[in-house]
Amino acid sequence: MTAWQFLTEAFRFSCQALHANRVRTLLTALGLLIGNASVILVVTISITSRDLILDRIRGIGSNLITAYYDAGTQDSSKANADFVKLADVEAVRRELGGRINAASAVINSTDRIVVDGRERDVRVLGSDEFYAGVRNLKLLAGRFLDSSDVALRQKVALLDDKLAATLFTAAGSALGSTIKIHGLQFTVIGVFKERTQTFGLSELGDNGAALIPFTVQRFFEPVERVDPMYVQVRAAEDVPAMTEAVKRILESRHREGARYTVQNLTAILETANTVALVLTIVLILVSAIALVISGIGIMNIMLVTVTERTREIGLRMSLGASRRAVMLQFLFEAVLISVGGGLMGIFVGVAVPVIANSLQTEVRIPISALSVAVAFAVSFVVGITFGLLPANRASRLNPTEALRYE
Repeated sequence: MTAWQFLTEAFRFSCQALHANRVRTLLTALGLLIGNASVILVVTISITSRDLILDRIRGIGSNLITAYYDAGTQDSSKANADFVKLADVEAVRRELGGRINAASAVINSTDRIVVDGRERDVRVLGSDEFYAGVRNLKLLAGRFLDSSDVALRQKVALLDDKLAATLFTAAGSALGSTIKIHGLQFTVIGVFKERTQTFGLSELGDNGAALIPFTVQRFFEPVERVDPMYVQVRAAEDVPAMTEAVKRILESRHREGARYTVQNLTAILETANTVALVLTIVLILVSAIALVISGIGIMNIMLVTVTERTREIGLRMSLGASRRAVMLQFLFEAVLISVGGGLMGIFVGVAVPVIANSLQTEVRIPISALSVAVAFAVSFVVGITFGLLPANRASRLNPTEALRYE
């Protein structure tokens, strides 16, 4: 008998034995089904969560540095001179040059605007033509500020989506309308929104905001104060160095003792990556425990099967079956249960994100090919590892004693 015929015969006997105990086989394979589906879904959920979190963070602004005056040792009259100024923004543009894409100033204030017949406080931001780019804003209607609006001190305004929804029925209907800010009439030229929801933690706030040229805004503020200044770095690897450079420029242009907070999103991104990695490891360990428990279940069932089929094993060995053939048959049975359950688990684990992707388009759920390959490999290894003991026990039975077994 050739090796191929030997393997084929062992495989055929294994399939016949499993078919004879279909319910037991399915229930035993169920553990691997759950374990493999868990591994794939855990990895899928982890990757999706990580990508979603990182995309949300990056959505605030790519390679973004934020700078603002923090505190100092001077009294309030002296501190006014230490606020970040428009000249500081120009100095950053001049000194950092080609290493940054843009630097933008934001002058923050509030004004009372009549909404639904009542006055309410609305945040008014003075900025420039670079603001939309560095903050990664999404234009819903109209246009953003351009250089001529800033240079010519045009009385034009953009509304964020929250304020536009409050004042007008739709974003498009706001265009060309006039609103009164600081007692002057401003023409609405656009409506925008944040690509990533910051839940009121950005300068735009939660209750709506209007954006006007800072060359107009500065005349309504008693003290010129840029809060914050945004700097968009050209290369991601250059962000830490540029963060230090911006801080150095600000400190060199102001009084000794003035403190400035200059930060970037790198630390947040690294933290999010670390949290996602730890979460993935923990969840995979939990899934691995489920697979080990499933393997132990396979081993227990196979040990019971060996005991139940002791007379059959003795009969086969008395008719000339070798110990190797008996061992291989039971090992095949364990592997078939494990791999069969594993393949069903892979099908379930892949089907869930596929169905989820077909039902919605807001969040793209990736399927990890590596997790599928690992799940299949683990199923095979579990079958061999936990099938060896029962198979070895079956092959060591004494044919004479096995035939007498009741």
